[in-house]
Amino acid sequence: MDEMLNTTPNFSPAEAKALLAQHFSLEGTLAPLDSERDQNFKVTADSATYVLKIINAAEPEIESDFQSVLLNHLGGIAGDLPVPHPHPTLFGQSFAEAKGASGLTHRLRVVSWLPGMPLARSRRSDAALHSLGRMLGRFDAALKGFMHPGALRDIDWDIRNAGRSADRLQHVADEGDRALLQRFLARFEVRVAPQLSMLRAGIIHNDANDWNVLVEEQDHDRIAGIIDFGDALYAPVIAEVAIAAAYAGLDHADPIGAAAAIARGFHTEYPLLEEEIDLLFDLIAMRLVASVTMSASRRAETEGNPYLGVSEKPAWALLRKLDAMNPRFATAILRSACGFEAVAGARAVAVWIQQNRKSLSPIFERPAAAYPADVVPYGNPAHPMTIASAGERPHEAQSIWEAHCGTAGVELGIGPWGEARTVYSGEMFVSHLIEATRRTRHLGLDLFMAAGTRLHAPLAATVVSIEIEKDPLGYGCLVALRHEPEHCPPFVTLWGHLAHEALGRLKPGDRLEAGALVGEIGTPEENGGWAPHLHLQISTDTSLAATEILGVGEEHYLDVWAELFPDAATFAGIAPEFYARTGRPHEEIVRLRRELLLPNLAISYDKPIKFVRGEGVWLIDDRGRAYLDCFNNVCHVGHAHPAVVEAMARQAAMLNTNTRYLHDNIVAYAERLTATMPRALTVAGFVNSGSEANSLALRLARTHTARENAIVLDWAYHGTTQELIDLSAYKFRRKGGQGQKPHVHVASIPDGYHAPPDWPAEEHGKRFAESVAELIDAMKARGDGPGFFMAESVPSVAGQVFLPKGYLKEVYRIVREAGGVTIADEVQVGFGRVGSYWWAFETQDVVPDIVTMGKPIGDGHPLAAVVTTREIAQSFNNGMEYFNTFGGNPVSCSVGLAVLDIIEAEDLRRNALTIGNYLLAEFRAMQERYEVIGDVRGLGLFLGIELVADRNTKAPATEIARAVSNGARRRGVLLGTEGPHDSVLKMRPPMIFSRRDADHLINVLDETFAAVLTGTD
Repeated sequence: MDEMLNTTPNFSPAEAKALLAQHFSLEGTLAPLDSERDQNFKVTADSATYVLKIINAAEPEIESDFQSVLLNHLGGIAGDLPVPHPHPTLFGQSFAEAKGASGLTHRLRVVSWLPGMPLARSRRSDAALHSLGRMLGRFDAALKGFMHPGALRDIDWDIRNAGRSADRLQHVADEGDRALLQRFLARFEVRVAPQLSMLRAGIIHNDANDWNVLVEEQDHDRIAGIIDFGDALYAPVIAEVAIAAAYAGLDHADPIGAAAAIARGFHTEYPLLEEEIDLLFDLIAMRLVASVTMSASRRAETEGNPYLGVSEKPAWALLRKLDAMNPRFATAILRSACGFEAVAGARAVAVWIQQNRKSLSPIFERPAAAYPADVVPYGNPAHPMTIASAGERPHEAQSIWEAHCGTAGVELGIGPWGEARTVYSGEMFVSHLIEATRRTRHLGLDLFMAAGTRLHAPLAATVVSIEIEKDPLGYGCLVALRHEPEHCPPFVTLWGHLAHEALGRLKPGDRLEAGALVGEIGTPEENGGWAPHLHLQISTDTSLAATEILGVGEEHYLDVWAELFPDAATFAGIAPEFYARTGRPHEEIVRLRRELLLPNLAISYDKPIKFVRGEGVWLIDDRGRAYLDCFNNVCHVGHAHPAVVEAMARQAAMLNTNTRYLHDNIVAYAERLTATMPRALTVAGFVNSGSEANSLALRLARTHTARENAIVLDWAYHGTTQELIDLSAYKFRRKGGQGQKPHVHVASIPDGYHAPPDWPAEEHGKRFAESVAELIDAMKARGDGPGFFMAESVPSVAGQVFLPKGYLKEVYRIVREAGGVTIADEVQVGFGRVGSYWWAFETQDVVPDIVTMGKPIGDGHPLAAVVTTREIAQSFNNGMEYFNTFGGNPVSCSVGLAVLDIIEAEDLRRNALTIGNYLLAEFRAMQERYEVIGDVRGLGLFLGIELVADRNTKAPATEIARAVSNGARRRGVLLGTEGPHDSVLKMRPPMIFSRRDADHLINVLDETFAAVLTGTD
């Protein structure tokens, strides 16, 4: 027999009872308690219950003294902790002594009995384990700074000595079991042992197994106490959690969940460090390794001691469970339980993608949100298009999906992240974390398009791996890319179900720039047997191999998977509105508009669109589809430009009031705005809309000239007020109009494309100006003269008409000589839209007397302005006050300043010129392919394409123009039709329009023209 067993006390209950009375003056009944090394009795006295411990004679005195001092220390500083409290001897000492039958002297100690039931006999709920963690955290926190020589002992149960288990492996008979233990030992030696000396340490209980932990009798979710301090020692703090978790995981359906509950509770009372949690999985395993190897090495000698073998079988079972787990996933769960990221940097990756989503290149030829999309019905087993069945019927599933797309107008199918896919079957979907559980939650993003669809990298990447999974329902060709964008932790993207062609084109280490080809969507024969689609997934844990990345995970840990494998929808360009549709349905809105709004308030397009968000050059509808906005030039520097929004919010949070009070913004904006004008134009007036600006311009002109007569261009449009409707031939000559007023004189549209064929091109300006001269001559003949000439610098509603060279110079001369003033309406074409200048009138080398502006001035905020000469301003100062409640308010001026800042800082005038010239060149190339394109015209980002039924007669192709406009809308591009016959395609995209946006517009127009002209649209 070894020394430990020879020294084990063996007193009869009667002898123990006599010793209890002799040394502690306690009377009661005694009941034996199980113990490995000592002899314990439960003592039931009249007034209290105790434990009599007869200590193994081999235990050094310093160790038994350590336990007493420890408990006394806890009683002094944490008296509410439910731990045993020492009962002194008759002489006030902690111990008594007694000789056993063997002649050895044993020490005796009495401590208070803690009521409760062993945790081992409860269901070990998450609440109970969380409570245990909190209790252990309080216990260890109370021992901070406490030290005793007995805590500094060398025992095998010290987690730092877990490597000694290797010396006991020969006692494990089964070769497979030894291999299992060797795997854990190898990880321990490499990953854990070198770090143990650097971890925080303190005195810990060191044996919080579920027999040493008590729960309340009436509430098994609450810990009642902790007992048996025989293994307490100075060790790494995290070992306390690891040991408790190792025992809590025995026979537990979710052992990592049990460990997470303990860690979360401990962290609440004694905050853990990330580097400690990162070792926890291995430490849990090593406690079990130590346990089973000790049992194996001592089994023969301790056959009669049931205490030693009580947890051996479940320990082996748990070790096998842990061996089947991916330690990275287990650690992610433990980190998340304590409030840390599942992997360091995970949350920053998701934030970076969200913040930089606008700069990501599209995965497909067009941005993903630009395709009409629908959810692919994965999760409903009764649905005939359950894609999960495609492994058995790939062609059937594919044909059903394609038929659905054809009838619903869907081009992109989406299998969302997090979707429940209960139809998944097979051993591959069994959870390795939770018993009797399947992995059912999709952790990637599936994008269904036709086989052969080319896929591009949204941002620069390095190829990590490329491989072929040949198994049915596998990934087929699988590519992993590593991305390392600036100011973002690295992350990996997984591209599954690709065509095998990528295998011969890519190799690990290849560098792909943003927009580079990754691969093509594979056919069912090469993609694992699925309907053609891309499985796209993000992994924030870059240490995982491609095949380790979970495509489907447990619902219980979905919050952890969300950090490890965040939703790739934003990365892929899917708008959030695709998933969360809010507000009223289209039909209801149309009905309510008819009931509640003016009946002649028009709606664009044959099929109305409900937009819910704008971003940059895109408008996003309530179904998450993004439309390239090439028409709505109100948002001049892009929809919801962050700098404009910030300027508006900042000033609105401080002050908004009228102009009768002093404020910096109005004069600052007037300075900035007039600085963009020719020197003569120095005085500004602020209003709220282009119509108000033009109305104010009329007042200025009429006050200055004392004349009513107005000269305007045919098909002009200047605003919504009655006096402006009277000046707008586009309105008063059409249905509902009241005809031309006597003071309104309409000159010909100076449209060079429709000029008489016998006019030389170089004389177009002068010839068209003659119609203005004729009008003035007629006024003079009546003894009258013009008050003003008003024209858009580029007539827009008239059909994107660019004035012939010299036209305005000649007209302005004629009007001024007749005593009139000139008004340039820059509401649509101002603020650098023409690219080469701030203002379109500058392209004609003229300086108007009055300039009006609106629409783009506030990037969607209701702001407009008039700028005029000092002379005209003085004429207007005739004693009548001019006041506009909201015009020039601090918020509006703050917005206006922001718009000017953006135009200058982002060099948007140059961008307008560059991109505009590129578009014109491409449109003219398109003109060579399509006879219907009669004329292409534009300057900067103000563009028009006139469609004709015959190039010789130039007869308008109105129906084709409308068909192209609606066809482009169906393809996700917004443009309009203008001109006397609605035969001109009108484009006014935001000034931030990029080459990529231009290419998208060109491709859609080309595709639409082809479809419309062949009758296939």
